[in-house]
Amino acid sequence: MSDAATASGLPSPLKSAAWLLEHLADPQVRVLDCRYALSDPLVGRFAYMGGHVPGAVYADLETDLSGPVQPDGAGGRHPLPDPEALAAWLGAAGIDNNSIVVAYDDPSTGQGFYAARAWWLLRWLGHAEVYVLDGGWPAYLAAGGEATTDEAPVTSTTFTPHVRPELVATVQEVQARDAATLLIDSRAPARYRGETEPIDRKAGHIPGAVNRDWTGALTPAGTFRSGPEQTERLNAGGASTITYCGSGVSATPNLLARELAGVPLGAENRLYAGSWSDWISDEGREIVEGEEVDRGAVT
Repeated sequence: MSDAATASGLPSPLKSAAWLLEHLADPQVRVLDCRYALSDPLVGRFAYMGGHVPGAVYADLETDLSGPVQPDGAGGRHPLPDPEALAAWLGAAGIDNNSIVVAYDDPSTGQGFYAARAWWLLRWLGHAEVYVLDGGWPAYLAAGGEATTDEAPVTSTTFTPHVRPELVATVQEVQARDAATLLIDSRAPARYRGETEPIDRKAGHIPGAVNRDWTGALTPAGTFRSGPEQTERLNAGGASTITYCGSGVSATPNLLARELAGVPLGAENRLYAGSWSDWISDEGREIVEGEEVDRGAVT
């Protein structure tokens, strides 16, 4: 699903490979290569060096799209970057407030959530013209896109952030949420149930959360499902939602999916940025293992 309006008539948060190929030479268009692997932080950079969209700038999850990890674990494994620091990096990448930004990763690796992280961060900074390349790197190549190993010189500019705090739910807001707010856990079902935990030091989920594995947002081809399909799979009805994952990264495709379903980022579609890794940083916070009654469709 690309280049169309969402269910609410808002512009789609996606761009197709065909659109990118048609507009790649436009001076306002800037491309971010967000390929990465949690298991090996150098995989994405090596992939970029081996071939990328012409003119694309590499965006590293750890150093560019996250802030420093705190010693006590508060803020999680991928804390939100300081807005001014992120804005400075965007300016150095040639992105200003008039840029049309397209972010891509590689869904074929099973980790197609890094571009959505970049999309969410720019929206958090108040930048409306940011999109995820639907289908990512494989879709670009399949559409006849050229791969280059050249790193084109970037003319630095100034990006002025206009932070939207309503896009973020704090841990206190997660704890104090009312019954009309649906808390969505975006991790794999086995992690949600606490049967396995390959990354964090504790297994389980936040009490009251429902499980909506982020991978369900994508088709087998790595493109995002349609708005009606997202509405059905998220089963959130008209509820206000707070979405989390392990560290605020793989939750972002579900936030994008909710926008495709007609609920834009904002007070009704928020990210708990610290997510599970922040939640467990305080020993006093309750955790749950196993299944819970899926409240779904709260209105």
